Amino acid sequence: MEASKKENTYIFWILQFLGWGLLISINILGQIYLSSGGQVKRSYILFEGLVFVILGVGLTAWIRLYLKRFNFVENQTLKNYLKVIALYIVVTFVFVVLLLGISKLLFTSFHGTELVLNRNIIFLNSVNVSIYVFFWIILYVSIKSIMRMQRNKMDRLRLEASLKESQLNTLKGQLNPHFMFNSLNNIRGLMLEDVDKSRDMLTRLSEMLRYSLNMNKVDAIQIGQEVETVANYVALSKIQLEDRLQYEQQINEELLEVKIPPMILQMLVENGIKHGIAEQKNGGKIKLIVTDNNKEIILQVNNTGTLKTKTDSTRIGVENIRKRLELLYGEKATFTLNEVENEVHAIIKIPVK
Repeated sequence: MEASKKENTYIFWILQFLGWGLLISINILGQIYLSSGGQVKRSYILFEGLVFVILGVGLTAWIRLYLKRFNFVENQTLKNYLKVIALYIVVTFVFVVLLLGISKLLFTSFHGTELVLNRNIIFLNSVNVSIYVFFWIILYVSIKSIMRMQRNKMDRLRLEASLKESQLNTLKGQLNPHFMFNSLNNIRGLMLEDVDKSRDMLTRLSEMLRYSLNMNKVDAIQIGQEVETVANYVALSKIQLEDRLQYEQQINEELLEVKIPPMILQMLVENGIKHGIAEQKNGGKIKLIVTDNNKEIILQVNNTGTLKTKTDSTRIGVENIRKRLELLYGEKATFTLNEVENEVHAIIKIPVK
């Protein structure tokens, strides 16, 4: 991302100098041709052209900074258009005043006489400068708009491909044959002790399968539905871990209908159980917290354990979450893993829509 921004900056400055340089070169050649044999020195024309290039490059670069400041390309509102019009008038005025003022000084320096600035000279320079600046703004906004559309198109393609890949990886990582085999095997053993509970576990397993298969068709799911799937996953995991696994949840009920990327919470809980609780001799606790701070939805899973992972751990779940959040929300969403007093805190913050 940073490399791309630097490359765009270099291209901008190259085009700036080439564009203004080409424009003034044509102007200089025309003036030299028209003034051949006249009293205007060529050295003055060249220096006046250099001043024009410097002013053109500098003032339009200032326009660029101002447009980027309020993100005009992506926020083309009436208010922002009025700002651009006001900026255009100010820059044109400053350009003309500086150009004529410096030209007058240069003329005196090269010719020993004062340059008379009549109305025709002021009018012609004002018209020329206003046209140049106007078309510069149009050209800049057009190029940035085209680049933005291409970037959005690429992001959409990347997102679609990533979501499909993430859903497949989630299906393999969460409900793979190994998990299915363990769950069914544990349920079979449970049938000898508690038939009703075994029937309930089979129901939970079938709901998880249906949920995972349906997630291939959607990009977002309500928090309430995701929490139900987490509860099913924890219940199935407790058949094997028994009292070693303790589960708590602290959920703001007002957020149950808010939509989030599917399987996100389940992947956090699965990661906590697999790399946290299951690695502890005496087990531990998983705590699911769903809250907000008016600006962000906060999804947090705390589990007993440490951040140290096995060397053969692929961390597919964690990387999957990071990649999906980046593509869905850009820099507006965050995902952090912290170790606090023998607990791992996995925290996702996504913007409130």
